[in-house]
Amino acid sequence: MASKESHSQKEHASFVEPAIKEICASSGIDLKDIEAISVVNGPGSYTGLRVGLASAKALCYVLNKPLILLNTLDVMAYALKFQSNVNDPDSMFCPVIDARRAEVFTALYDNNVNIIETYSAELVDEFFLHRYNEKTIIIGGDGSVKVHNLLNSEKFIYINPLLLTSSIVFLCASAFDKQIFSSVAYSEPFYLKPVYFKK
Repeated sequence: MASKESHSQKEHASFVEPAIKEICASSGIDLKDIEAISVVNGPGSYTGLRVGLASAKALCYVLNKPLILLNTLDVMAYALKFQSNVNDPDSMFCPVIDARRAEVFTALYDNNVNIIETYSAELVDEFFLHRYNEKTIIIGGDGSVKVHNLLNSEKFIYINPLLLTSSIVFLCASAFDKQIFSSVAYSEPFYLKPVYFKK
């Protein structure tokens, strides 16, 4: 019905609440009339995850609405499925998020978007070459540039940019239909690897 995006890495907190107000106004919806709040909960930018989840939990608490958490890699895998034109039933989807240095956050999904290699932080060379060099893998996400630069395989198909809105809506609606909700009090960001702070 309505959407608003920001691609800045430093405006999470200042962007999200005004964006919610603008979306409600443009779509003619009052926040009290919604049925659930959903947030993509990681892996990803540590600050972005904290701001997103804190905002979602605050709305759930104030409005007494259920919380739906989505995994970033699941969202990206469905985007790869929706955007690809590959007809190979043995092809696989591999979303990749840049995790700095030679690492990516990733997972592997079959052609029906069932997860076959669970969420992990991997070194690009180790993850991609030792098992999947004979498979057609459809890769997308901001980590795909790193994969493309470090590896060379004609079996890898790259899709960028990923259009995530439809995947978010699809997965959110599916979770709501199945009444798969998360604890507003105890939910935490899914960082996937430890957070390190400089002193």
